[in-house]
Amino acid sequence: MTRQRSVWAVALAGILSTSALAADMSTNGKEFVAYGQPVIAFTHATVVDGTGNKAARDQTLVIDAGRIVALGRASRVKVPGEATVIDAKGKTLLPGFVMVHEHMFYPAGGAEYNEMSYSFPRLYLAGGTTTMRTAGSMMPYADINVRDAIARGDVLGPDIDATGPYLNGPGLPIPGVHALSGVDDAERTVDYWADEGATSFKAYMNITRAELQRVIDVAHRHHAKVTGHLCSVTYREAVHLGIDNLEHGFFVATDFRDDKQPDDCPRGNATKTFQSLDPASPEVTSLIKLMVDHHVALTSTLTVFETFVAGRPKAPQGALELMLPEVRKAYEASWDKAQHAAGPFTPEAYAKISRLEKQFSDAGGLLLAGTDPTGYGGVVPGYSSKREIELLVEEGFSFEQAVKVATANGAKYLGRDKDVGTLAVGKRADIVVIDGDPVHDASAIERMPLVFKQGVGYDTQKIFAATQGTVGLH
Repeated sequence: MTRQRSVWAVALAGILSTSALAADMSTNGKEFVAYGQPVIAFTHATVVDGTGNKAARDQTLVIDAGRIVALGRASRVKVPGEATVIDAKGKTLLPGFVMVHEHMFYPAGGAEYNEMSYSFPRLYLAGGTTTMRTAGSMMPYADINVRDAIARGDVLGPDIDATGPYLNGPGLPIPGVHALSGVDDAERTVDYWADEGATSFKAYMNITRAELQRVIDVAHRHHAKVTGHLCSVTYREAVHLGIDNLEHGFFVATDFRDDKQPDDCPRGNATKTFQSLDPASPEVTSLIKLMVDHHVALTSTLTVFETFVAGRPKAPQGALELMLPEVRKAYEASWDKAQHAAGPFTPEAYAKISRLEKQFSDAGGLLLAGTDPTGYGGVVPGYSSKREIELLVEEGFSFEQAVKVATANGAKYLGRDKDVGTLAVGKRADIVVIDGDPVHDASAIERMPLVFKQGVGYDTQKIFAATQGTVGLH
C-alpha cells in the first residue's frame, strides 16, 4: 500500500469509527428498559419521599403515563386492574436524585480532562440521578447538545441544567479553561453562553470581586443562577455580591485564612487553619447566619474530598470495572499513595469541616448535594451519588434527611420542585428502587437494581455492563 493510500485508510477508519460512535450515542436506551408499561403499581413498599419525613411502611405507589397518581397505605390504595404489579415488599422507594455538582468530564492526568458524553449520562441515571446540574464545563457545547438530546429522547440520561464554562482569572494551568481578562470579558462570556443555552454559571478560584460582581449581575439579567468554587473571593464577600450558591461545603472557604489578601487565592495547605477552627466561634456562626439570611445555598461534595484522606475506602469494585484499564491503574496508584502521604486534609480536619455542613443545615440553610467526579479519578458516576448520601448520614443526618438534601433541596434550588424531588401524587415518576432498608443501614443504598425516569424503569446492571471500560475514554 502506498503512503497516500495508507493515510486515506486511516482517515476512513476514523470516519467510520466516529460514525459508529455517533450511532451508538443516538440510541435512546430501549435496550436497558425493564418496565415500559404505562400503568405500574409498587405494592407493600417502604417509601422515603424526599421531604425529610420518617419512612412510611407498607405503601402502594401507582404510576400512570409517567406520573404518580396514587400513594398511600397498601390497604387503602386500589391497584388498577390494568397495572403491571411490582411486589416491593423488602424494597425501599426514593425520589430520583437531583444532584447539582456533576460534570461531563473526567480527569485524564495532569491538567487534562476528557469529555464523557457517551458514558456519563447513562451512568448518572444508573446511579439514581434523574435531574442534575453540571457545575462547570470544559466543553460547554457538548454538555448543551447532550442535554438537548436527552430532552428529545434521543439519548439516555438525567435532565440537565447546563452550566457554562468556568469563569476564572489567570493562574490556572488547565488548557480547557479560558482566563478572564477583566470585567468586560466576564460580561461578554456570560452573555455569549447564555445566548448559546447555558442555564447556570460557575465562578472559579482566581476570579476577582469585580469580575464576580459583573458575572452575577449579567447572569441574573438572563435569569440564570451563579455558583462558585471560590478562593480569591471569600464566602462572605461572595454573599454580599449576590451569589446564589457556594460549592464544596466549607472545604474551600478562605474566610478563615490568616494569609488571605484581597482578590488573591492563598497558597499552601489549609489543614492547620481548620484544625484550630472552633465551629461555635463567632466567625463561623456569623458566616453561616449571613449565608442563611441571604438565601445562599451550599453544595456538599464529600465524595471528592474523602479521596484525599488516608483511611477512606477505595472506589467500589463496580466503579473500578467501569474505568479504562490505564485509567484504573493510574487511579489505584494514586489511591495507594494517598494512604501513606500527608494529604490536604487530615482525618480530623475532614471530619470537622464536613460537620459544618450539618451546622449550616441545622441553622436553616439550603444544603444541596453533588459528587464532583474530578480529583484523581475515584469519583465515578453510577456509584458516587450513593456514596454522597452515605457520607451525609456519616456526617450526622438521618437517612431521610440525607435523601432530602439529595432530592427535594436540589429541586427547590433549580426551581423544579413542583415536578421532581419528592414522591407525591402529581409529581413525575422519577423513582429509585433499593433492595433492602437503607433507613436502618445506609449502605443498602448501593443495591439499586432499578431507576425510573418519567415512569420508565431502567435495569441498572445492564447499563453498567454496557459501559464497562469506558470511563476515561468517552
